[in-house]
Amino acid sequence: MPHMLILGMGYTGSRLAMRLRAEGWHVTGVRRAADAETLDFSDEAAVLTAIARASHILSSVPPEGDADPVLTRYGAAIAAAPAIWTGYLSSTGVYGDAAGAWVDEASPTGLARRAARAQADADWGALRPDLRRFRLPGIYGPGRSALDRVREGRAHRIDLPDQVFSRAHVDDIVAGVLASIHYGPPGIYNLSDDLPCAQNRLIEEACALLGQPAPPLLTLEEAQLSPMARSFYAENRRVANGRAKRLLGWSPLYPTYREGLRACL
Repeated sequence: MPHMLILGMGYTGSRLAMRLRAEGWHVTGVRRAADAETLDFSDEAAVLTAIARASHILSSVPPEGDADPVLTRYGAAIAAAPAIWTGYLSSTGVYGDAAGAWVDEASPTGLARRAARAQADADWGALRPDLRRFRLPGIYGPGRSALDRVREGRAHRIDLPDQVFSRAHVDDIVAGVLASIHYGPPGIYNLSDDLPCAQNRLIEEACALLGQPAPPLLTLEEAQLSPMARSFYAENRRVANGRAKRLLGWSPLYPTYREGLRACL
């Protein structure tokens, strides 16, 4: 039985674990606040044992400050592990601001505000020759989409007409990871949908699906966003997914936000 070790059982990691278990895999999860089904990240003996036993290892843990906590604590063990497949969930934020241009896996990284993310991405890439790095854009899915923000009164439309983003449904990310296990070579893969567009279009579509009026168009100052939310609008790029399609035989089930939001609804 294949054995997947997932370090970081957040939204995407948990969704992947559910899919793998449904396909007959043994899955071990690691998280900060362990429960009956996961290991505690600080329990080194248990985590090191799991690393040594797993046939597949994936980290979805982002950097903390300037360091990647998984690499700091367990990097040497993962580098030496007998696993036949290793992966890391990175971010398309490593590309920085492209002024709305397309970026692909060969584009420069380490720009702008995501220096720690870009460094972690590079460090994981140097860890093992068989590593797969999945660079992910904004992730949405059931319980975490524009529909939820509209329902909760947290949705905004920002008056930035030239601002463009890419995104991916969580199940398309899971499908990309699985495709790389079965088909693709090691390397870097952008897992994004086929339609980069303004965030306002998602909010307007969500409002239409819910039968609610769209929120007013605001400036960044009027919206009074949190620093993290505001930083989201500091970058502008379109993410190309052609490499994943060519080498993994992957194609998003939800090629645009329209199909993805309807599925969430």
